[in-house]
Amino acid sequence: MEMQEEPTWSRETVPKVMKIVSARLPQKDLISLLLVNSWLYHTLLSCSSLWLVINLREMLNAGDRLIAALSLSRYQHVKQIELEFAQDVEDRHMELVKSKCSNALQDLESLNLNVCQKISDKGIEAITSTCAKLKVLSIYWNVRVTDMGVEHLVKNCKYIVDLNLSGCKNITDKSLQLIADNYQDLESLNLTRCIKLTDEGLQQILFKCSSLQGLNLYALSSFTDKVYKKISLLGHLRFLDLCGAQNLSDEGLSCIAKCKNLLSLNLTWCVNVTDVGVIAIAQGCTSLEFLSLFGIVGVTDRCLESLSKFCSNTLATLDVNGCIGIKRRSRDELLSLFPHLKCFKVHS
Repeated sequence: MEMQEEPTWSRETVPKVMKIVSARLPQKDLISLLLVNSWLYHTLLSCSSLWLVINLREMLNAGDRLIAALSLSRYQHVKQIELEFAQDVEDRHMELVKSKCSNALQDLESLNLNVCQKISDKGIEAITSTCAKLKVLSIYWNVRVTDMGVEHLVKNCKYIVDLNLSGCKNITDKSLQLIADNYQDLESLNLTRCIKLTDEGLQQILFKCSSLQGLNLYALSSFTDKVYKKISLLGHLRFLDLCGAQNLSDEGLSCIAKCKNLLSLNLTWCVNVTDVGVIAIAQGCTSLEFLSLFGIVGVTDRCLESLSKFCSNTLATLDVNGCIGIKRRSRDELLSLFPHLKCFKVHS
């Protein structure tokens, strides 16, 4: 009797159970399960929704692994590829994908190439030419990519809504012009440490990409109030990072306060800001959930009182460390003003 029950268990019960739980498993574990038995193998392969992601994050030989994965039939409709911090990913791998596996990327929507520093404009041209449906691209900290890479991107991928160019130090205003002209439905843009950008380039983004909900300008000290004031054009903006915006004044911040839907605002080290600008934010952005004033010596308890009056029901994160003009900085004092606070420090 036991000899008959075991095959039934393996053939029917195990596959049914695994079909339910497999969607919650890491991809590495999912692949290991393919080796358990033939019934489980066929059951898992029959679930196409399990094979929409290729995750090679932090793996060695990731370029070769990517080619191998894309050659498998189960990944022929992959929608997301993660290569963040992956090792051994080069332009030649992107070219091999184009020549041998391009059909597998027809449905690709998200590509993460963060810190794949051996990829240049040449690799960007190859990979983007294979995924016309791409919506999300992240190439954080790539100093080989230039305006030419962005030119290839806008030529090949028409539907980008989320673009992370953080740390791509060799892109210039030309890239911003290309983005503004081609991605007017863009929802999120990260330009952290893109040090060659100027007011003129960012201005094009603000004029033409009115759907932006997230804008990251972290560690960009070259912009001025001339362009900060125009951030007010972004009526859908929810996330704004201006950490290190040394030229941001109260006047510029008062214009930004017109972004009524703002939920998250990072003003860390915005050294020219005072109570006047923060009070304008409090009065204009009454749904604010995250605010960092870290290191701003020109703000006092006055701005906290205004924030408490208008934003106490929403603020969950407030960093006033280093704000020597604010005296009510203890945890208990902040909680008395903002009862929903959960985080008091976002910078070290």
